Amino acid sequence: MKYALGIDTSCYTTSVAILDEHQQLVADCRRILKVKTGSRGLQQSDMVFQHTRNLPALLAEACQNLTKPIRFKSIGVSAFPRPLPGSYMPAFLVGEGYAQTLALSHDVPLYRISHQENHVFAGIWSAGGPQAVSFLAVHLSGGTTEIVKVSPNLNAPNSKKLALEILGGSQDIHAGQLVDRIGVALGLNFPAGPCLEALAASARDRAVRIPVTVREASVSFSGPETYVHKLIAQGMDAAVIAAGVELCIARAITSMIKYAVNHTGLIDVLFVGGVTANSFIRSYLLEHLEHSGTAKLYFPASIYSPDNALGAAYYGLTS
Repeated sequence: MKYALGIDTSCYTTSVAILDEHQQLVADCRRILKVKTGSRGLQQSDMVFQHTRNLPALLAEACQNLTKPIRFKSIGVSAFPRPLPGSYMPAFLVGEGYAQTLALSHDVPLYRISHQENHVFAGIWSAGGPQAVSFLAVHLSGGTTEIVKVSPNLNAPNSKKLALEILGGSQDIHAGQLVDRIGVALGLNFPAGPCLEALAASARDRAVRIPVTVREASVSFSGPETYVHKLIAQGMDAAVIAAGVELCIARAITSMIKYAVNHTGLIDVLFVGGVTANSFIRSYLLEHLEHSGTAKLYFPASIYSPDNALGAAYYGLTS
């Protein structure tokens, strides 16, 4: 049996994944980077340090049940944030360095893709689509809020590389940043997504309506952040605020997708990124987009929405 190894060293998660030659998941090992209580993030130097410590243990964990010697068909890695010239972030150098060393030692191809492409490929692997040549992808996380048109990369006709055309996104802070900043302000740990979702569950029928500005496929979340901090200062119930943050994001993304669908004529929409794991946001989008006949939505399993290395492994296996 031959395997494809994927590595992703993003801002807040070290990830290793292995797929067998039949595209079956063999290992999915991740470690969330440690952030001090009350903090809203890490410096790049801290990310590099923690990734450097995490990767050997995660690689050992991923390979522990495989027959030795392990025969890798290929190595895939997220080497930069986005598929654009000059896209760079030090955290990704850790994974790229390990991947290059392993590819050389195993004498197998090394496939470098962007973190954003990794998310898209992981989504396709888990959701089983879209199968269309071109489709829309919505990437919602702590570092990205974008709607992109996904098409084959005509500059690399003999590969599965993607061309991602940005149609819209956040003009200031990202959806995940809104969740994390409000979550920390409410006393939740960073990253705050799962805790904020759990807090909101008891108050979704009482969610406060938070004003949000959407123009075509662009959104501003700094206004909602300011508005919510005023509600916190006034002593509003934390669960009501958490539910309002979920609703605010869901309403904004729905409006952005409607514009993108009308603008491009594409109706297949893939959702990736940690924010799209939120069950309320998923159900809201399904109700207001798919059930109304506006679009066909593709959601990966919630566990494959946040940062992971499945997409890099999948790309390496299928290229």
